[in-house]
Amino acid sequence: MAALPVVVVADPIDRAALEALRAGPCQVVDASGDPSRLADHLPSAWGLIVRSRTKVTGELIARAPNLALVARAGVGLDNVDVKVAKARRIQVVNVPQAATTSVAELTVALYLILVRELLPSIASTKAGRWERGLHGHELHGRTIGFIGYGRIAREVVRHLGPFGVRTLAFDPFVPGTSDGTELVELDRLLQESDIVSVHAALTDQSRHLIDGRALGKMRPGAFLVNVARGALVDEAAVLDALRSGRLAGAALDVFETEPPTRQELLSDPRVVATPHLGASTEEAQRRAGTDVVTEVLRVLRAEPAAAGASGGAP
Repeated sequence: MAALPVVVVADPIDRAALEALRAGPCQVVDASGDPSRLADHLPSAWGLIVRSRTKVTGELIARAPNLALVARAGVGLDNVDVKVAKARRIQVVNVPQAATTSVAELTVALYLILVRELLPSIASTKAGRWERGLHGHELHGRTIGFIGYGRIAREVVRHLGPFGVRTLAFDPFVPGTSDGTELVELDRLLQESDIVSVHAALTDQSRHLIDGRALGKMRPGAFLVNVARGALVDEAAVLDALRSGRLAGAALDVFETEPPTRQELLSDPRVVATPHLGASTEEAQRRAGTDVVTEVLRVLRAEPAAAGASGGAP
């Protein structure tokens, strides 16, 4: 009898999902508790499950001669060298729908924190002061511009319905919308938006899409929110825009280097900084684990993957 394929779980996934995988037609090696030992399991790996911690580089792939599937329990594939995987005819899948609700809810929360200027008020009250007076503005009536108009941005717009906002979007890959959002060119979006909300995929072409030039196009006093990928935004340019007063504030859940090292940005009282937790709710992680295991089991049964992207052989 032929040995069952070995699926190596490199990063932690939901416990129930892991048990479902163990019940499938495979051997499961849970290497998530000790990343330093992952290399020991690669030679026998048929499949590899990762989240964000493990970087599936060309070097890692070279150590896994039997690898046929890489499955990411998350949205993007920027921690997977898809080109190398494709050259090796390794299938790559992800589960982009798992975190949609959680990231969308965080995005709306960040808008409110910025527009109402809540961060300084929270800090001063906790410090024993009682500083009332005028604090911030309403979200109602604002224009929000989405750079990238995929699943998460559209869910944000759905959540924003009761707030009475105007929504614009720049996305050259989206032919039209059905929710009232107007598709516009990037410069117009930057010029007209009170909040610029970044939701694009990270590619070689989109790296530092929001740079000094783009920030200079934004209307004075606007806000920037990034819940996508840190490298889409030039952090040095953001710091300059804050210092000059061009930007009224920024909310960043993602950074160019994680954990972030640009202390001047983190310490600015107009910056809301969170540790890449958009997808970190219990519900989103449960869905991510369940969905990624479902995809792995489909491939094991020689069925077509139902979700995510394929970077290798169909």
